[in-house]
Parts: sequence; structure tokens; C-alpha cells
Amino acid sequence: MSDFDYRALFDSLCLEAGLVCRLSFDMPEGYEEANGMYDLETDTVFVNATLLRECPDSEKAFYLLHELRHAEQYAHPERFPPAIRKALDYDIAYDGNCSKRVNGQWISCRLDGGEDRFTRLYLSQPHEIDANQFAYAKAKTLFGGDEALERLRSFWIPTVIVSIEEYDAIYSEIDKALLGLKD
Repeated sequence: MSDFDYRALFDSLCLEAGLVCRLSFDMPEGYEEANGMYDLETDTVFVNATLLRECPDSEKAFYLLHELRHAEQYAHPERFPPAIRKALDYDIAYDGNCSKRVNGQWISCRLDGGEDRFTRLYLSQPHEIDANQFAYAKAKTLFGGDEALERLRSFWIPTVIVSIEEYDAIYSEIDKALLGLKD
């Protein structure tokens, strides 16, 4: 790992947001190639410091801040608008694998449609937009607007955002697919 102090930034943001969660650098199975993730079950922010080792500090901060924002969204949903609160119960992946949290358990299904459709839906999810905008703004405040941070903004924050109505339709599609699984 580099000299970047993940722990100091993590502790500072946890204090600021009123979070009590864990930080781990051991990525869960299946997420070894991810830059980071937040696991609601264990209330743990995972950061792939090995994968990010050669990245600028602003990029390391971006991924940590993004995952901490997800921790805050789940810990304090009352701080966020209804669209984000609703989105927290759904997960839309790039490949059409989708999930819904029901009674604390994630139930999965697979929807039809190409990678373009699901990439657009994934990137524009209200909780993802919020986490990316938060991470970008906070990292920019801490490190300035360097080239690496601007690349992240361009990649993770779409210029055309999917409407709430389209999300209501995809959530309904997920709900119907999950009902089909129960039969």
C-alpha cells in the first residue's frame, strides 16, 4: 500500500457522518477486481488498496468516499430524498442480474436487455449518482481537481440521468420477475 492514509480519512468521515462501521482491505470473494464496496450485512467498507496502489491519492479517496456515502445512505436514510431511499432496496448490475431487499434478505433475478441498458441503469441509480457526486465533490475539496479525479467524474457520473419514472418501471419489472421466482 502507498502512504495514503485510508484510516484517517475513514475515521474523519465516520465522525462527520455519525457512522459506526468497519474498514477492511480484504475484498470479499467475487469482488477481488472491484475498487471498493460496502457490505450492509457486516456494515463494512471494503477498499481494494492493492488494486489502487499506483493510483493518485484523489482516486483512492474517491473510492473510499463513495463507499462511505453508501454506508451513510443505509445508516441514515432519513437524510436522503425518497428516490434514494427506494433505490437502496434494489440492485441493478451491468449484466441484467438484479436484486431486491425483502425483509432484510436480497432476492435475485435476471432481466432481459443488453449490457448498454443495464450499464445506463446502474450508473444512474439515485444512490449511485449521490455517492459518485459526493465522492467527487469531497475528493476535489481535499485534493483539487486533478486529471485523475476528472476522469472518474466523466466515467462514473453520466451526463444523461435516467428518470425516476423509468426507475419505477424497472423496479416494477424486478418485482414481477421476483414474483415469478416464487411460483
